[in-house]
Amino acid sequence: MGEHRIYTQLPLAAGDVVSLEEGPPHHLLKVLRLKPGAELTLFNGNGCDYGARIIDAGKRSAQVEILDQGVEEATPALRISLGIGISKGERMDFAVQKAVELGVSEITPLITERCVVRLSRERMHKRCNHWRQVAISACEQSGRRRVPLVIDPMELDDWIESSDSTPGLLLEHRSERVIGQLPAPGTGIRLLVGPEGGLSEEERTFALRHRFTGVQLGPRVLRTETAPLAAIAAIQTLWGDFR
Repeated sequence: MGEHRIYTQLPLAAGDVVSLEEGPPHHLLKVLRLKPGAELTLFNGNGCDYGARIIDAGKRSAQVEILDQGVEEATPALRISLGIGISKGERMDFAVQKAVELGVSEITPLITERCVVRLSRERMHKRCNHWRQVAISACEQSGRRRVPLVIDPMELDDWIESSDSTPGLLLEHRSERVIGQLPAPGTGIRLLVGPEGGLSEEERTFALRHRFTGVQLGPRVLRTETAPLAAIAAIQTLWGDFR
């Protein structure tokens, strides 16, 4: 398969010829400068990579032939769901990108009491679509064949109550517990990280009442975009696919 990986929403099958939508052709032709005959890898989030070859390229479209289908990506043994307080611009982008690279299954931007970012419904919808594109780009780069879900922003309490049966970790610097002291969570775990200003005492108490356990990540205070990544790496090392 070609070294360049491109995401498409189209159904893919070996032997088919497909016309790629506007975004991928621009990336192929203008950024990567691929010509007819060049090989690449396509994926659509169903768990498989597909080897493909460009057979025709115009200014705004590209036709590719699907050559073969790769092995399906295994479902992760541990499903990690990240709930993260919405933070400013690049910090949120960075957290989403790296969380995807580290193997989370789902990301939910959370509206909390101390969120600095306050957007209209329309602007929040656009921002969420932007984060979904960040997740797709991270999959293209990291080789993931299943695109993690980026859920529409939710109020913190609603997210906590939506999957009350799954154990959760609440990152808080003042906790005396570290992740390594906890028992294995089973097949799924939720990870809760506050925004720049942290969670309020009421939010913290609410989480602890709903199967969340407070944990800290050592003696250092981590930024809001760093903390979830350190926690995800620790979770994957202890119970996930880093073992």
